[in-house]
Amino acid sequence: MRSGTEKGFGATGPNPFYLPVFCVKWGKMGIFAASYAVWQRMKISGQYFQDRKKGGIWMCGRYTLTASVNELEERFHAKASFSSSEYAKSYNVAPSQMVAAVISAHGQYRLGFLKWGLIPSWAKDPKIGHKMINARSETVFQKPGFREAVKRRRCLIPADSFFEWNRKDGTREPMRIRLKNRGIFAMAGLWEKWMDQEGNPVFTCTILTTKANRMMAKIHDRMPVILRREDEEKWLDTSVTEAGRLLPLLSQYDADLMEMYAVSERVNSPKNNFPELLLPKD
Repeated sequence: MRSGTEKGFGATGPNPFYLPVFCVKWGKMGIFAASYAVWQRMKISGQYFQDRKKGGIWMCGRYTLTASVNELEERFHAKASFSSSEYAKSYNVAPSQMVAAVISAHGQYRLGFLKWGLIPSWAKDPKIGHKMINARSETVFQKPGFREAVKRRRCLIPADSFFEWNRKDGTREPMRIRLKNRGIFAMAGLWEKWMDQEGNPVFTCTILTTKANRMMAKIHDRMPVILRREDEEKWLDTSVTEAGRLLPLLSQYDADLMEMYAVSERVNSPKNNFPELLLPKD
């Protein structure tokens, strides 16, 4: 395990300052916390979101996680690989940032950080991660960038809501989508390990999507895969690799258990990250 300051991990997001992040190394011999690192922001242009000039944003491209470390540990029966001081609630999680994730290792669930935007182990350029924040569940077993990860490297991405944009009359109105019980849920994810030019491991992830349920279909044709609580353990079971056993877990979440409401356009910018973003729009 490296110590001291490490570079080459990539961008943490659009915030124009240095951000200390705590990277978690997922290894087959065990999971351990890598050294505390300092990342420098690098500029991400039009690749940050899907074709922004056409008004498109990836689905799912933003979400929130306002739970504490203790709440996450209790909800997922997982042991955090970081301390509470190294974790911050987020009201506007965006691609390329470090995000909390749960994986299974040696029969235990571990909570750590992964960089959002999957970089396949064979990739030559890490910028491919900007285009791989989502994976379509219907084709995940066929696509070269995902087909190995879906068999061996699955994870849960905790959240308590996500954002989607309602496009009508030439405008884009941000909507917040959550469970009616206001609880924490798990989005189905995949993770990968990629080595940079200096030989440093970079651990990344992607969020799976599926066809929209009847509520989400009012504003978009896709939605993130929200796992039923009884299916979370199955998704993390590394002994299961068959598509026939995994694909049924990736169905639409029950629309009757979800709700959505309009929020401020301030959520459009990842630079904004504060509780008021979650208030209903006047």
